[in-house]
Amino acid sequence: MGRPVTTSAATRRWRLLGALGLHRPELRAWALYDLASAAVLDVVVTAVFPIYYATVVAADVPRAVATGRFATATTITLCSLAFLAPVVGALADAAQARKRALAAFLALGVTAVALLFFVRRGDWILASALFLLANVGTDGAAVFHGALLPHVARCEELDRTSTAACALGYVGAGLVLALAMGVIERPAWFGLPAGPGLTPAQETLPARLAFLAVAAWWLLLSIPLLRTVAELPGPAAGDRSSVLLRGTRSMVATVRQLRRHRHALLFVAAVLLYGNGVATVVRMAVIYGAEIGLSSSALLLTVVVVDLVGTPFAVLFGALAERIGAKRAILAGLGVYTVSMVLAYFTRTATQFFGLALLIATVQGGTQALTRSLFASLVPAERSAELFGFLAMAGRLTGMIGPAVFAAVATITGSTRGAILSVAVFFVAGAALLRGVDVEQGRAAAREVAPGPEAG
Repeated sequence: MGRPVTTSAATRRWRLLGALGLHRPELRAWALYDLASAAVLDVVVTAVFPIYYATVVAADVPRAVATGRFATATTITLCSLAFLAPVVGALADAAQARKRALAAFLALGVTAVALLFFVRRGDWILASALFLLANVGTDGAAVFHGALLPHVARCEELDRTSTAACALGYVGAGLVLALAMGVIERPAWFGLPAGPGLTPAQETLPARLAFLAVAAWWLLLSIPLLRTVAELPGPAAGDRSSVLLRGTRSMVATVRQLRRHRHALLFVAAVLLYGNGVATVVRMAVIYGAEIGLSSSALLLTVVVVDLVGTPFAVLFGALAERIGAKRAILAGLGVYTVSMVLAYFTRTATQFFGLALLIATVQGGTQALTRSLFASLVPAERSAELFGFLAMAGRLTGMIGPAVFAAVATITGSTRGAILSVAVFFVAGAALLRGVDVEQGRAAAREVAPGPEAG
């Protein structure tokens, strides 16, 4: 009697994994990396560490000086990855070492995040350096994680697998950030020192433990990818000495031959435009929420709720892409973003801000996941790391345009509301370029490309 039930349950489980695009071990291992790395973005890059930097690390200097130092570290990070990503990507393609490159950046990032445990009051140089290395490790690993997608997933699986991974990322980020908030806000619940009379080391212990926990989470949940996803065969032993030369030649040749990937280039241009809009929303949301009157705790809670809401909608975007195509699904997401910016102009209360955050959460993860999978289908698989690196470079070099426009409009008009409306322009312009992308022609061009000069 029990056997049919077990078989039926197993069948339902496999059908669910198939619907999510996670029906093979290598697909699940690849997707699990999003679960591992998203917590770093929420806790270290977006929420906890910036507050720790301002209130603890730079507590002895004026707030403007602290903000300037943090902005400098962020700028150096963006510039470093912009110039590093395409070169390292070309080398990884030439040496067929995408997974090894991911592992190297992972080791760098995990080590930097773990060492944040030792950052105390006044250690702004150490904190800035570790923050820079953590960002380079996170973003560098993300380049090669994306580059592995066309090697682990078939063309028809790309959208489902990418959106399922994004959903897992939301789950991981939300859970870890919620745990970090609990430890920081209620340390006594976790057996940590609390109350008056604490030493500086005891006061900062909850936040520092949160950084250590994030490093462990990132490392442990990355192990399935490192163990399961196969590395492509490396070059012949006699060719190893020329990997640098072949990688450089490959990158130069790809730049010269980009006209053969016209639709991929057009897609990159669209991504740079609407990506600037997304980046501006992410960077300015907390500032705008604070202006409306939300407390730091309320803002962190909003981030957690957005993560949890984004989880099912990321999966739904994968299903939507299967029905109408990734391009149309992204266009739908950009439409929601545009409407959200108009609604943000009229937002006055904390309740309205929270509702607006939930609306954006319905499209943010799915739009980004489909951007990743659609780009993976438009580029030659043998040059995936190099071209994902090119996309990262272009994104980092232009990624400050949106926030700069936001700041300029806010300064000229004296109001952040006008600045918010300016963000909508990036979504509209990006959508206009995206409409011109012929996905089928782009995919056909990617399939027709023969191995580049790195092979010789």
